[in-house]
Amino acid sequence: MEQLFLLLPLLPILVALINQLFAKQLGRSVAKISVRASFVSFIIAVILLGDQLAGSPVTNVHLGNGIGILLSDPLSCLMAVLITGISLIVRIYSVKYMAEEDGYGRFFILLDLMVAALLLMGSAGDLLTMVVSWHLVGVVLYFLIGFNLRSALSSRHAFWTLITYRIGDLAMMLAAGILFHTFGTWSLSEIFAEIRSAPGVHKYGGFTVEEITGALVAVAAFARSAQFLLHTWLPYSMGGPTPVSALMHVGIVNAGGFLINRFAPIFAQTEAALHVIFFVGLITAIIGSVLMLTQNDIKKALGYSTMGQMGFMVMECGVGAFSLAIYHLIAHGFFKGTLFLSAGSAISKARKHDGVPKQDLYTFAVERKTAVRRQPWLVMALITIAVPIAIIFIAHWLVAKDFYQKQGAIILLFFGWVTGAQLLFTTYRMNTQNFPRMIGTILVSFTVLIAGYTLIGHAFDHFLYPDEVFRKQIYSTATIDVVWFDLVLILTTLVIVAGWIFTYYSEQNRLRDNKERCNNLWLSFYALISREFYLMDIYSWMARSLLQLAARINVLLRWR
Repeated sequence: MEQLFLLLPLLPILVALINQLFAKQLGRSVAKISVRASFVSFIIAVILLGDQLAGSPVTNVHLGNGIGILLSDPLSCLMAVLITGISLIVRIYSVKYMAEEDGYGRFFILLDLMVAALLLMGSAGDLLTMVVSWHLVGVVLYFLIGFNLRSALSSRHAFWTLITYRIGDLAMMLAAGILFHTFGTWSLSEIFAEIRSAPGVHKYGGFTVEEITGALVAVAAFARSAQFLLHTWLPYSMGGPTPVSALMHVGIVNAGGFLINRFAPIFAQTEAALHVIFFVGLITAIIGSVLMLTQNDIKKALGYSTMGQMGFMVMECGVGAFSLAIYHLIAHGFFKGTLFLSAGSAISKARKHDGVPKQDLYTFAVERKTAVRRQPWLVMALITIAVPIAIIFIAHWLVAKDFYQKQGAIILLFFGWVTGAQLLFTTYRMNTQNFPRMIGTILVSFTVLIAGYTLIGHAFDHFLYPDEVFRKQIYSTATIDVVWFDLVLILTTLVIVAGWIFTYYSEQNRLRDNKERCNNLWLSFYALISREFYLMDIYSWMARSLLQLAARINVLLRWR
């Protein structure tokens, strides 16, 4: 198995090298070679994952005489299946999609190099391999986003992505340097073993090594996973080829969740880092979801949707649900990757004919026509509030009876409840002829979804972290003061419930007071989010100011 594990990242490197050396002789055959090699890589990844599911122990595979280490464990094998699986689909799609583009062979060479860098990153067992592969992913992505050499806009966005990634790379390098200086080894297994045996022993400036490196690794994850204030590169990177946008979901934009999981032994020792991770993820999830609603470009809307999902993934890590974040990472990768690949055909069909039947859903979502006859608002309010929370709690209670003893689990249940309640509320406002059938269908679908999410989430938990003591430690570290936790949860619940009840009552009684004032407020808010909170304007002004300052310093010092 060690030979197969070594072959996994080496195969795409060899294919890229062969295609580069014999590009003229191979011509369009570079695509066939790349696709076939990708299929072999996927089979190898599946075999390695099966070996881990069978109970194979975690092993370190050495690349040379201490030069690098690959870590064969459940996390690396799961990431390998995700990377090779989606990259195989992307390659097959690209064979025809990129056929008329300049640099056909160059595109597939870059794809192979990206997959190799991602596989190295996912299986890195030492700090050197992790830092180098982490950096290479950003470099290769720069060339993929700016693939169209004649597009100044693509080059600009590629450069913006590269600069943002350098922030995360710098944090990653600092974390690696501190860990090596402290423990005298590059091996992650040895570092984590020492941290588990003697946590909080080593300190710098009054902070423990775990707190410092945890904060630095979190910054690296924020930059890579497009968290708020470091997110602007993601929606604008959609200007690259569509296959690149899909490829970004195989471990590039969602690498933040992987990185936090890889350094889980460090985060299990630092409460402050997990609290910050939760807060940043929460803000990112909300802002990304809001910005998605105002986009008129399908790829940019998908980009902001990804930002929201990455925020939720990071938030899951912040509450201690590390393994759930990996499940989210994989499910979102396959789902959003296929959405990007189908975006082009959807646009092409819509230009000819929208093809959307003008039924209940179309009337409500597009024409904004709500139902004339409504169900009793009090009954619907009770259903909206009570039914989702009952389904969620029962599903988790059947899987793990002690699930509610963890604060992180309660927070995730709370967000699940809000989502389910919002779904029922939207249904209440729709114009439908058979209301009971629609409600029944929604409840059945919601139940199946929650049950599947719960079962798979717990399965990932036991697979990735078989040590029950360590699992409890992660949740314990993410815990905040009980009084504050209960107070915030109760207040938030009361606000949401009051908002729902007020909305039902207002719509039922057709309250129209201050309509013009509400419209003005809504337009102002829409202008704010349509300009993306003016963040790009602020960043552009900062860039111009720095250039002007540099020019003045240049004149002052008389540099030529």
